[in-house]
Amino acid sequence: MSALLKLAHLIDALNDRFASFAKWSILASCLISATNAAVRYGFDYSSNAFLEIQWYLFAACVMLGTAQVLRVNEHVRVDVIYGKLPARVCVGIDLFGLIFFLMPVMALMLYFSFPLFMQMYRTGEMSGSAGGLIRWPAMLTLPLGFAMVLLQGLAEIIKRIGWLAHKYEMDMHYERPLQ
Repeated sequence: MSALLKLAHLIDALNDRFASFAKWSILASCLISATNAAVRYGFDYSSNAFLEIQWYLFAACVMLGTAQVLRVNEHVRVDVIYGKLPARVCVGIDLFGLIFFLMPVMALMLYFSFPLFMQMYRTGEMSGSAGGLIRWPAMLTLPLGFAMVLLQGLAEIIKRIGWLAHKYEMDMHYERPLQ
């Protein structure tokens, strides 16, 4: 179990790095947007590349930040009933959802998105807009993001099994006493 928990912590650390990139991509997108607006209204000049790079950075933020949202347990859930359940039941529900929903869906999305990325990369597909950018960097965020959520799902499964086996302490809402 300790080797698996070390793997889970490595995955957590990797997702911390991607989350940092996602965080900075928002700032970059905002700066590019503000610069684009200033240049467009101040100098009557605009470029589709400015608009597209904002879209690329937003894709990076969403796709590379999603695994971190799962890691810090801030994803959307209906907490009306879940929040009132004993910690062991919550962990069981989490395990069920991770194993039977998250992992298969992320594997399927990775399976479908990777060939699309490879096709765009091989062909060097460009945006149809004048002055547009190559598309594969934005498409890369899809399989990369799905792969990171898949890995983070594995880490969360390991941590929850470790918690059930009393080998791992989880913070967040699992600190309630076992009932």
